[in-house]
Parts: sequence; structure tokens; C-alpha cells
Amino acid sequence: MDEIRLQLLKEVAGLHDIPEGAYNIRENGKSIGRQSTEEIEIVPMEDGSGLNIYVKPGTKKKSLHIPVIISQSGLSEVVYNNFHIGEDCDVTIIAGCGIHNGGSADSRHDGIHSFYIGENSRVKYVEKHYGMGDGNGERIMNPETNVEMAKNSYMEMETVQIKGVDSTIRKTHAKLAEGAKIVITERLMTHGKQTAESYFDVTLDGEDSGANLISRAVAKENSYQKFVSKIIGNTVCSGHSECDAIIMDHAKIEAIPELTANSTEAALIHEAAIGKIAGEQITKLMTLGLSEAEAEEKIVEGFLR
Repeated sequence: MDEIRLQLLKEVAGLHDIPEGAYNIRENGKSIGRQSTEEIEIVPMEDGSGLNIYVKPGTKKKSLHIPVIISQSGLSEVVYNNFHIGEDCDVTIIAGCGIHNGGSADSRHDGIHSFYIGENSRVKYVEKHYGMGDGNGERIMNPETNVEMAKNSYMEMETVQIKGVDSTIRKTHAKLAEGAKIVITERLMTHGKQTAESYFDVTLDGEDSGANLISRAVAKENSYQKFVSKIIGNTVCSGHSECDAIIMDHAKIEAIPELTANSTEAALIHEAAIGKIAGEQITKLMTLGLSEAEAEEKIVEGFLR
């Protein structure tokens, strides 16, 4: 693998080489490596626009890597991946997209992932986005995740965007059946003139279903962020949405909660806090020998961890 490819795969999927188990690596619009296993079958769509992935019932402690990398300036693509998770599974899915743009044209990846999670199954889904390259063209990523969760299923979703993405619109939709639980953690940082919008829409249809949405965000310089969370409770359920953000320089941040209770037994909570770094925090670190810039960097790093 060349240096750019290795860097992108390391940042978005933690890969230093070809992974063990099931994987599909997509580069510049086509697969450059794919492997199914006895438990996880990867079936490409006939038109090349994405994958159908089938996890057999009872699959335990297995992983799947499906990173996307773009190194061709001006490439724009829409990719559809459908995950069919059988009953009684426990799997980890590592996705994400890395774009290297060294040219003047914009490069763009829209990834639409749909999950169908069977009864009593657990899924951990990690999606990281990363941009690099010294070209004038923008690096644009628009992920969309659609989740349907069956009875007593569980999903932990971690989304991370820390560096190099000029524009992103991130959408997550989820519908939960009886006893299903979803935990979503977003970590996001923007700088320069970057823009990032996050939209969460969760419907709690089943009794004792629950959702916990957590966003940690830092906006620097002239960047802009928007966080919109919508939770609908239709029965006995619990929902919690939390947005904590640090604003710096001339940045702008919006946090917009929406809670809808269609049952007297729905317990829904939203929390939001936007503010600058406290001066005493910087002062304390500076007494340990750090410069002001180094102190700010340490605080931001700890906040996004």
C-alpha cells in the first residue's frame, strides 16, 4: 500500500495492514479487497453502488471492516450498504471514510448505511471521518445511518470527525421495538470555515425501549456547527439527549432539541451546554509549563476523548 492509502486506513479504521475476518476496502469508487467468512457474507450490489452484508444468527465476537478511501480529486460518489444482522449476534463493525484531496476540484462521499438488527443482538458500530491533502478542493462527507431494531436488541454507535472535513451533513434515524436500546456518541471538531450539521431522529415504539444521544463538539475559528436531536416516545420508554460544546474564536454553534411524548409513560430529557474554555483551566495548565495554545489544545483533547 502507498503512504496516502495507509494513512487514510489508519485514521478511519485503525488498520495498518489487511484485516483479519470479513472486510471490504473501497478506494476511488471500487473495491480493492474483499473477504467474506463463514459467519459474515459480503455481497456486492450489481451496479457497484454498495454492499449487502449478512450476519448469520448466533454469530458472536466477530468483526467487520468496511472503510472507504478517496485519493482522486474531483471524485463524487454515493454508496449504499445494508447490514442484515441475524438473531442472537454480537458483532463489531468498523466503517468510516478518509479523503485525500490534493487538487482543485471537490471530492465527496455520501455513505448511506441501513441496519436491520435481529432480536437479542448486539452491534457496536464505529464510523470515523478524516480529511487530508493540500489541494484547494473541498473534502465533503455526508453520512446517513438508518437503524431498525428488533425486540431486546442493542446498538452502540460511535461517530468521530476530528480533522480535515470541510463540509458534512450527518443524519441518523432509528426505530426501536420492545426492549431495544441505542447509545450514540458523537465527537466532532471544526475549524477554519468548515461546516458540520448533525441530525438525530429516534422513535421509541416498543415498551421499555431507550435511547441515549451524546454529542461532544468543539468549534474553532470561523467554523459553524448545528446539532438537532429529535426523540419521539410512543409508549413506556426513556430517552436522553445531551449536547456539550466548546466555542472558540469567531465560531457559531446551534443546539436544537425536540422531544415528543405520545404517552404519559414516556420519560424524555434533553440537556445542552455551549461555552468557552474557562480561564482558570488555561491558567492552571500554564503554571505547569504549557503555553496558552498548548493548554487550549490539551483541554480540547481531553474534552473530545
